[in-house]
Amino acid sequence: MALLKTPSGRRCGLLPQRLPRASRPPPAGSRRLPAASEAAMLATSPPAAGAAPDLLALIGFSKSFAGFTALDRVDFTLKVGEIHALLGENGAGKSTLIKAMTGVVARDAGTMRLDGIEIAPRSAEEAVRAGIATVYQEVNLAPNLSVAQNLFLGRQPTRFGLVREGEMRRRARALLAEFGLSIDIAAPLESYSVAIQHIIAIARAVDQSARVLILDEPTASLDAQEVEVLFAVMRQLKARGIGIVFVTHFLDQVYAICDRITVLRNGRLAGSAPVADLPRLDLVRLMLGRELSAATGRRPPHEARAPSTAVAAFRGLGKTGYVVPFDLTLRAGHVVGLAGLLGSGRTETVRLVFGAERADCGAAQVAGQKASIGSPREAMALGFGYCPEERKTEGIVAELTVRENIVLALQARRGALAPLSRREQDAIAAKFIRLLDIRPPDPERPIGLLSGGNQQKALLARWLATAPQLLILDEPTRGIDVGAHAEIIKLIRDLCAEGMALLVVSSELDELVTYADEVIVLRERAHVARLTGAQVEVPAILAAIAEVPSSASPPVRAA
Repeated sequence: MALLKTPSGRRCGLLPQRLPRASRPPPAGSRRLPAASEAAMLATSPPAAGAAPDLLALIGFSKSFAGFTALDRVDFTLKVGEIHALLGENGAGKSTLIKAMTGVVARDAGTMRLDGIEIAPRSAEEAVRAGIATVYQEVNLAPNLSVAQNLFLGRQPTRFGLVREGEMRRRARALLAEFGLSIDIAAPLESYSVAIQHIIAIARAVDQSARVLILDEPTASLDAQEVEVLFAVMRQLKARGIGIVFVTHFLDQVYAICDRITVLRNGRLAGSAPVADLPRLDLVRLMLGRELSAATGRRPPHEARAPSTAVAAFRGLGKTGYVVPFDLTLRAGHVVGLAGLLGSGRTETVRLVFGAERADCGAAQVAGQKASIGSPREAMALGFGYCPEERKTEGIVAELTVRENIVLALQARRGALAPLSRREQDAIAAKFIRLLDIRPPDPERPIGLLSGGNQQKALLARWLATAPQLLILDEPTRGIDVGAHAEIIKLIRDLCAEGMALLVVSSELDELVTYADEVIVLRERAHVARLTGAQVEVPAILAAIAEVPSSASPPVRAA
């Protein structure tokens, strides 16, 4: 029996795996007629005699927003018991396709068939009743309610108008046991890890009679062990005949779990093929419509360039119980990478550097002068910029426009007494939308409506507009597509070539070695190794991460 730990230390036992209960199709000729409230949603249109229909078929899906074509006659099919990857760059149309098939947005054209029957859900609730459920990257449940309450929210067992708590908990335990999960169902959902929350959301969806399960970036915030737990559940669902649409940006996971791949590009169907028939290089070409070689090769070594001055230097910087004191020097035209496992202290390090957490020891120098960095405002005044890992909760202001988000940091640095004119705002927004190819190129569009990759570009634009001397990037390519990924890597190199100092946290070691001049390896919230020059290679980083820590070993000191 494997065990997972929650953030609070709670342990979750994984029971011996059993196949989960799934909604079984009714026998031939006994299909239930829709209820009156569902009559407008479902319209029977049986398949041709003798034909074996796909589980789900979308034909000619189209959708436009204010003149922008998000989907252009897209076809998509899902077979019984298939895990089907839906891939594409940010802005390719994946999210719009999911919203259109689940009734969140109304499609302009196209038809959809489930088990050969034409359906037209007008809301997510109607889609669930028809047999299509979605689990999003940010689990859409109530974190303050118990696990049992989340599993049966809106459909609690009642008697005489009162919720039967005992019966609900009994059913919750039985349902999760079918997914191999043994946890305290009376505990708040928020006390469990993201992986466990995803399994709970999946269990709820399947118990609601889902025949089609859409998983939208479910592994973006999971570690390797949690990914395997989720994959085990997906394989069980596949064995029960449930069709799974798997949206992800991790190509390794596509080849590990999926049967078929469909790629969208610029709102159109770029291609669809079994995984075995689509080599990785061909998949990348299909997604991008261009080669990636210029963006993925290692740049010339730093030693070939002239020495640079220190933009900022930290000595003995740390915080008790947060990060062991460390030394760090950040130079103009240099990229320093931070590598390590989740919880190793990478994000904690950059938050101390930016003043988002106040250090209780150590000293800082900026441009050779002693500096106090006790808050983000002080860091900004010194020419620092910071793009956090959690762009949705700590970065963008979803309700504001792209323009307003881009000028936010510059306006904050200037203060309320020196407001940017609308003409200045428009010019700044237009410049960076063009420079970073933010799509759609509409400065007045609410940023919350943009894809993840374009939101990340807008965050970068926000800080570039302040002309920083030091730019801190925490997981700048996490959760974005291959195309935006390559563009951001190229931008990091370009900024480095222009003389900016960069401090970059990344879990993608293959990516990190392509642009870093040096890599600091962290373990147990301490800086344990510093790799430079020819040492900056994946095997060396892995060896440093895996090394057994010694209590006698002092923290690494930067040159």
